[in-house]
Amino acid sequence: MGIVTQRLDGAPVTAALDEGTRAALRTRSPTDPLPTLASVHRGVDSPFQFYRRRQLKAAEALGIRFQDEPLPPGAGPRELVERVRRLDADPSVHAVLVEHPLPDPFDFGAAIALLRPEKDVDGVSPANLGRLLAGRPMHVPAVALAAIDIARHYGLPFEGEPVAVIGRSETVGLPLAILLAARPPGPNATVTIAHSRTHDLRQTIANTRTIFSCAGKPGLLTREVVPEGAAVVDVGISSVPDPSRPGGSRSVGDANPESLEGWASALTPVPGGVGPVTVAELMRGTVRAWERLRTEGGGSR
Repeated sequence: MGIVTQRLDGAPVTAALDEGTRAALRTRSPTDPLPTLASVHRGVDSPFQFYRRRQLKAAEALGIRFQDEPLPPGAGPRELVERVRRLDADPSVHAVLVEHPLPDPFDFGAAIALLRPEKDVDGVSPANLGRLLAGRPMHVPAVALAAIDIARHYGLPFEGEPVAVIGRSETVGLPLAILLAARPPGPNATVTIAHSRTHDLRQTIANTRTIFSCAGKPGLLTREVVPEGAAVVDVGISSVPDPSRPGGSRSVGDANPESLEGWASALTPVPGGVGPVTVAELMRGTVRAWERLRTEGGGSR
């Protein structure tokens, strides 16, 4: 009998995270401001538009104020910097998310560095990434947390086990690798990092039992690459043409689900896997930022 590939749906993980967020919000008094998440974006179509709509829907369901902050048409790097500075100084805003990646000449790193660590809800500023590396995290990239949330929920092997991270971006791959390698109560895994320049990806990940892929390359993972029986947490997201869908495209991950069916032990769907859990982690991070700033007595510097 062949392998039955388990589907690692994000829905039950999202539900558990949301219940924790609701519990935290029940401590809010009638005089407390609503936790507020501001989303700064270019306002153009991309695969990430779908997730921003998910953020709005999740915030409304939880009782979090979602503040949409689209940049005006034709806006450039200066407008982005000014917007981030204004939101950082606004005491009514507790968490700020700058949607990325951004095209040239926008400098995402320079813009996000303007945020105080407490408001950088996605944990991608130099200050928060430095804290993560030092083992004293404040906010951590939500997508990295979401990938680990799913793996833990479904009992994928971690402790001392060989795992692979495919992708080395400073906002996903590298933070995920650091989190996976963290000492207990962290996952305590033995981590291999692969990327677009890795020679012989198949051989590099041959001994890994769990693979986290965040390369953004559709069809990268097939049974010719993935070890038989390995679990795949697909963090990648890309848009591919599909005339049958509204807008003529659809979102896909790095894994080829048809190829891995009956080969991988488990696989997250795209969409429906890491994406909704990422949104739940953003909501949880927003409430934590609200709690921290409320304790400090305000949101301004």
